[in-house]
Amino acid sequence: MLGDAVSRRLCSLEGKALCAGARRRTGLGDFGDPPVEPALSVLVSSLEREADLHPLGRFLMRSHLRSILETRLRLAAAWAGRLEALEASPIQRPVFITGMPRSGSTFLHELLAEDPDNRAPRVWEVMFPAPPPGAERRQRDPGVRKAAACLWWFRRIVPQADSVYPVRACTPHECVAIHSFTLLSEEFVSTCRVPTYEAFLRSEGLGPAYEWQKRFLQHLQRRCPAKRWVLKSPDHAYGLEELFSVFPDAVIIQTHRDPLEVLRSSSQLIAALQSLFARPGNHGQIAAREARVLAGAMERFIRFRDVHPGLAGRFIDVKYSELASDPLAAVRRIYQQLEIPLTEVAAGRIRRLISNRSRHRGHRTNRTLADLGFDVQAEVRRFSRYSLRFGVPCRPG
Repeated sequence: MLGDAVSRRLCSLEGKALCAGARRRTGLGDFGDPPVEPALSVLVSSLEREADLHPLGRFLMRSHLRSILETRLRLAAAWAGRLEALEASPIQRPVFITGMPRSGSTFLHELLAEDPDNRAPRVWEVMFPAPPPGAERRQRDPGVRKAAACLWWFRRIVPQADSVYPVRACTPHECVAIHSFTLLSEEFVSTCRVPTYEAFLRSEGLGPAYEWQKRFLQHLQRRCPAKRWVLKSPDHAYGLEELFSVFPDAVIIQTHRDPLEVLRSSSQLIAALQSLFARPGNHGQIAAREARVLAGAMERFIRFRDVHPGLAGRFIDVKYSELASDPLAAVRRIYQQLEIPLTEVAAGRIRRLISNRSRHRGHRTNRTLADLGFDVQAEVRRFSRYSLRFGVPCRPG
């Protein structure tokens, strides 16, 4: 197609050219650790050969990769000779929200971020982290305005983006966005069909991504009072060993929901996310992959918790039904298990957010699992162990 040929010439996805362009625009040369290769080359090759990007998607992905590489250069320069100072600012008892996607984890992240004693990375400070924001000027930081402007333009270019992934400059951001700076991130797997890169990601291990995340969080808190980090991503299932190795005192909040409801919602979300970058894929293939990936992730959680009984006290299980029916009660129970007080100030802010939001009610759709290409009874059997283990029913319907 002519449009594809032109976009390939104008928006080349080639690792060496992307790195050279980032160095030229920043005037910097060192990407720091971990190395960007071979992850970058595997990713761009997979994008070129497998993702079936449309011209707009190619432009968006190239812009995203350019931004990642330029930020890597700037952060490597900011951290040069300052690693001891970063290590002097420890990350203490961080809370990671993970588990089932589409199970209220984003809403729970927003609720916990309302507590002034908690700290969540915001979209703007992940997009523009250098230099680190000061405590007294975070809301006035030029990075907030830059991020808001970038997101505004993105919504103009891709109008459907807001219905798929509504974010603003001050929204709490996910860990995968931080991991993306290492080019070892589930973000690329969620937004594009890149099976070769996905296989590479599974084989590499996420240790470097968690080491980077620790350093990144230390960077963000350098000029701000240390607080309790509240972090979130459903994809921590793939790195629990590495997560606890890097953050040995971490606490995990694992969210749960009827797997059939998750499949119905997540398969449509993945199709919508991928449509931002690529031509539509086969619905049956998307359904099969989502069921396989979700079941595999839940099995990883079960195996990890079985193999590490000593970490049982570090896991807090929260059901979607509990969070949807009484969010504040769910938060109070979490705080009790964390053995920290929920102040009246925090509770008041959480109440206000609850009254203003309905996201925890979930994505509603009239499409059935069968419409989306799922074999319902097969999925009930596939998730029977998970359902029994965590007391989450599978309800065909």
